[in-house]
Amino acid sequence: MRYIEVKIYTTQEGIDPLTCILMDMGIAGFAIEDPRDFQDLVNKKNSYDWDYIDDSVMELEHISTSITFYLEETEESNRILEQLQKKLDELKSDEGIDYGKLECIQRPVEDTDWKDNWKEYFKPARITDRIVIKPTWEEYERTGDELVIEIDPGMAFGTGTHPTTSLCVKLLERYIEPEKDVILDVGCGSGILAIASALLGAKGVLAVDIDPIAVSVAKENVELNHLSSKVRVIEGDLTKGLKEKADIVVANLMADLVMLLSKDVPAHLKGKNIYISSGILIEKQEQVVAAIEECGFHILDILEEGEWCAIAAQI
Repeated sequence: MRYIEVKIYTTQEGIDPLTCILMDMGIAGFAIEDPRDFQDLVNKKNSYDWDYIDDSVMELEHISTSITFYLEETEESNRILEQLQKKLDELKSDEGIDYGKLECIQRPVEDTDWKDNWKEYFKPARITDRIVIKPTWEEYERTGDELVIEIDPGMAFGTGTHPTTSLCVKLLERYIEPEKDVILDVGCGSGILAIASALLGAKGVLAVDIDPIAVSVAKENVELNHLSSKVRVIEGDLTKGLKEKADIVVANLMADLVMLLSKDVPAHLKGKNIYISSGILIEKQEQVVAAIEECGFHILDILEEGEWCAIAAQI
């Protein structure tokens, strides 16, 4: 099968707004090359960063900031790319953010050229003090009280290393009471938050997604982590016919969807009644907080990382 490789060159300041635009367009799987990652690594931004850096990693210091994704070579993809180019042209006139040249390079590729190449860049990553995400094809030796999530995200779903995911997990660590709470993961994708909830001791977890492919991927990852007895994955829509209730509802989506779903979340809460949401750009934080509060919640916590935030609320 032939695909279109699309690479957008931008600035470090432009990465988060651009990824939000791509997600709004339904493009969820993309790779980011950012020199800041190299600097954070060298400067040991996190206490748990490693002490040894392979020579090949040193080359990252000179990369250009860019976002890369792939689309099947179809008429629909051509329409998406036309829409994307219009959005990029509009951003070039935005004086509030320096997006750089916003050059969009496209080239046709065969799936054999790239479908497994991305695995070279997906390495074990600690996303909180306790949680480590490990791709299935990598070796990793667990230490101390680490909780390791085995993941194979496929080509269409995130690896769990984006700030929106780590922020959600940090809030789950804070609010899950082991062997007591039931968790509902809305828009579960590859199942990372559902698996993290189970590893953190949740009594039971229901993972829901409207995308049947996501449901299939999440089920496979749950099995990889030997959690099928604790985590159930189903195809469903929180706003249509879903009757299950949970102590904590977690939704790592994007700001507009979080606001849209907030009015339906109370009907699916019980017990401690906590709603955790993420995928929210900080510039939309006040708007999302207002929408959540209008649905009867009060805010417990807001965590921020880079341009993103996650919100914990209670009704």
